Amino acid sequence: MLKIAVLVSGDGSNLQAIIDSIENGYLNCSIEAVISDNIKSFALQRATKKGIPIYVFPKKEFGESIGDEILKVVKGNVDILVLAGFLSLLKGEILKKFEGKIINIHPSLIPLFCGKGMYGEKVHESVLKSGVKITGCTVHFVDEKVDGGAIILQKAVPVYFEDDVKTLKERVLEEEHKILPEALKLLSENKIFIKDGKVQIV
Repeated sequence: MLKIAVLVSGDGSNLQAIIDSIENGYLNCSIEAVISDNIKSFALQRATKKGIPIYVFPKKEFGESIGDEILKVVKGNVDILVLAGFLSLLKGEILKKFEGKIINIHPSLIPLFCGKGMYGEKVHESVLKSGVKITGCTVHFVDEKVDGGAIILQKAVPVYFEDDVKTLKERVLEEEHKILPEALKLLSENKIFIKDGKVQIV
């Protein structure tokens, strides 16, 4: 069984998708911890409701050292870290200790609309402003570069002329809720390998 910790900052709908996928038997995983940088994150309520241990390291208090605090919680206790709408950047030792074992879900088709400052609704605003007809979501490994790790899975989503941030966000989220559990399933079944900076699924 794959042991994971889920890192969240907001509503936690992707956390809920993982919980649901475990409960319906799709995922052979256990969530050992839910960790947030925001005490007001609704994801913490989702975790508490399921009896999952929660840890909060407020962004304003811990800043760039947040990765060090998270490492104290997860080291030796989990196999994979899942960033599911986590807005703090992980730096330092945690990236070495969990190299190839941290994944993130991003609301665009990387390498488009990603990088520093591109998160949450800002991504969708930029997509709409650009006039592109297709966007989507990406699950990727996390390394020292923001949104720069090897891509695991992507799903395309159409952008309609009449879209606003809310409608586009909902359409992308619907696909996020599918590909994040799918990526975890592939990891739990040892079907993902990184070769020449690219992910091979076998």
